[in-house]
Amino acid sequence: MRRRLGPAALVIAGALALAGCGGSDSGDSGDSGSRKAELSAGSAYMPQPVSDDMAAGFLTVTNKGGSADELTSVTSDIAGQVTVHETVDGAMQEVKSLKIPAGGRLELKSGGDHLMFEQLKSKPKEGQTVSVELHFAHSGPMKVEMPVKPATYTPKTGH
Repeated sequence: MRRRLGPAALVIAGALALAGCGGSDSGDSGDSGSRKAELSAGSAYMPQPVSDDMAAGFLTVTNKGGSADELTSVTSDIAGQVTVHETVDGAMQEVKSLKIPAGGRLELKSGGDHLMFEQLKSKPKEGQTVSVELHFAHSGPMKVEMPVKPATYTPKTGH
């Protein structure tokens, strides 16, 4: 009876030890990695504005983390206000936030969701760079440099 109990107890103890290791590892590294949003921005650009007081901005926010986040606001020194817009059935409307899914991305592109720079303090010209700061519901702010492209610029990839 003891021989059977001994090996069984060892198997159970081993399984508990492995489970304890797994729980501890996933608790430490999982919380800081896969369970939080891991955001990065790329493909940013602003077409040279044709208006003196408004401009649009486009970029992609990628989330490699395991939790969704939301773009809640954008600030920039060149504009009195930057608003976030979505486009539904060809009509644009200002929204309070745009979702960035876990393991996914938010694409702000011409004809789709985008940023609107309003009350421009100066009209950005092709070749210049506009600094923006993205603000999120759960992640810290992110600074992004947005090059000013020709008014008719169309990216080859991404947007």
